[in-house]
Amino acid sequence: MLNQYPLWKYILLVVGLLVASIYALPNLYGEDPAVQVSHRTKSLTDEDKLLIQQTITGKELTVKSIELKEGHALARFDDTETQLRAADALKENLGKQYLVALNLAPATPGWLRALSAAPMYLGLDLRGGVHFLMEVDMVAAIKRLEESLLSDIRSTLRDEKIRYRGVRRDDQGLHISFRELEHMEQAAEELPRVFRELEFIEKQDTLTLHAKLSEAAIRNEKKSALQQNVITLRNRVNELGVAEPVIQQQGDSRIVVQLPGIQDTAGAKKILGATATLEFRMTEGTRSDWLDAEQNGRTPLNSILYYERDGSPVLLNRRVIVTGDQIIDAASTFDSQKGTPAVSVRLNGKGASKMGDTTREHIGKPMAVVFIENKIETKKVGDTITKHRTTTKEVINVATIQGQFSARFQITGLESQEARDLALLLRAGSLRAPVEIIEERTVGPSLGRDNIEKGFFSVMIGFVLVLVFMTVYYRGFGLIANVALTANLVIIIAVLSLLQATLTLPGIAGIVLTVGMAVDANVLIFERIKEEVKNGNSPQASIHSGYEKAFSTITDANVTTLLAAIVLFTLGTGPVKGFAITLSIGIITSMITAIVGTRAIVNLLYGNREIKKLSI
Repeated sequence: MLNQYPLWKYILLVVGLLVASIYALPNLYGEDPAVQVSHRTKSLTDEDKLLIQQTITGKELTVKSIELKEGHALARFDDTETQLRAADALKENLGKQYLVALNLAPATPGWLRALSAAPMYLGLDLRGGVHFLMEVDMVAAIKRLEESLLSDIRSTLRDEKIRYRGVRRDDQGLHISFRELEHMEQAAEELPRVFRELEFIEKQDTLTLHAKLSEAAIRNEKKSALQQNVITLRNRVNELGVAEPVIQQQGDSRIVVQLPGIQDTAGAKKILGATATLEFRMTEGTRSDWLDAEQNGRTPLNSILYYERDGSPVLLNRRVIVTGDQIIDAASTFDSQKGTPAVSVRLNGKGASKMGDTTREHIGKPMAVVFIENKIETKKVGDTITKHRTTTKEVINVATIQGQFSARFQITGLESQEARDLALLLRAGSLRAPVEIIEERTVGPSLGRDNIEKGFFSVMIGFVLVLVFMTVYYRGFGLIANVALTANLVIIIAVLSLLQATLTLPGIAGIVLTVGMAVDANVLIFERIKEEVKNGNSPQASIHSGYEKAFSTITDANVTTLLAAIVLFTLGTGPVKGFAITLSIGIITSMITAIVGTRAIVNLLYGNREIKKLSI
């Protein structure tokens, strides 16, 4: 007979709706104010958990629960006032190795968490926080690569025993000068084989070999700089303890960083924008040589003049022993002998090997640690905006090598806060190129709550208006469409929660649009059924024909909208992507609920029996 579904289809629909309801449920429980505690170098244990609990209760504060999760501890509280007081107590009483960050933790019951059910994330505009748009200094990235190649060219020429007068770089590229034509020709034959990313031009009249980066090398360096900066910024954000951050590339030279729930925006800017790194070099000559070099303005061959923080000159060897990108771990600590702040450093295999060889050969000689920081300053003179790039290089530590060491050692001579910041930057990695914050937006928590309330209110208004219209205009069939629309809303929320998608204001707009569009299919079906009834067909035949004939029209309309949503997601950025995601999910779920869901209810109510009139 017409208009019948087999039992398995009903079971499948009921089970699917039940599962969707379970995974949408966590969004009703809200969030608890929480404090997240993690350790700089290790995962927290039950002993750390007990220490945190004793610290909080010692201040006569009430904590709902403390749980260990993914190596850190999460303490939940009933209100934000208790949360803030607990965070202050933990920062004051725990050691410097602990990171304490404010957070919001889902208040999902344990039985739902056991099923891996969790609420969807809330975006910056709903939760509050800070938004940064950063521009990567690609000029500095290219300069850094050229300076690295400059050092490698010197080493290659020395290894091949090719005599040269000097190697320098300027805005036009790299220039290697020679005293004899024979040596220049040897270099012109050897260097292109080693440095394939460079294009070489011989100038025989000046005995100079000019080199510049190829277009492919420049593109690759810019791409690598952007990708490395994204990774480094993500590591730094993780160190700050921010939950659900957004760090993503925008265009070919910009990075978007969104930190929901962050309160210390000044501290976040300082850490995210810092381009600090280190170099380890051997000193050259004695202190009297250093003073002479400063007074005369002349430095010996293979030496560079640097300055310590107190302004004292230091002559350092041009050869760098180890750089900051060879540091794989760093932690703020205290020197056991002097009791002063220090940074404990661990090197990778290559860096450890070079450090071990150097310290073995130079026992009893001083080695220096050079702190390097790049900055971009934007100044406006009249209507003209100019950017000034500055590089600060200062010697933060000069110590005599007492014995051989390689992978692990300490850097001393720092202040307490400086040691903590330097350890964080080294641990998270150095930026490949300086970044400048060109746009900053801050959304307060109260505004976020206001956005949530208004977004929820808009969804409810649209939802109720559609329910009323469908009930009044299509009567019994309208009620069936309303059941399907409710199920559709539940399924959308469940899918967003399962995907752990981030809901934003544009995402809510996508849901509101979906609520309106979801009944379009039912309107087409119901109007077709009414037309069939007017043409004299039986109610059963009209129902069957209405669903069959409207299917192609519904598919065409929804597929074209889905393609538009996919294009929006592919080409759009943050807010546009949020809108496209909810719209895409809504289109797919509405196809299921509006066609299969309503057909199942109609078949259950009207199928397999004689009917004379439809409530439509």
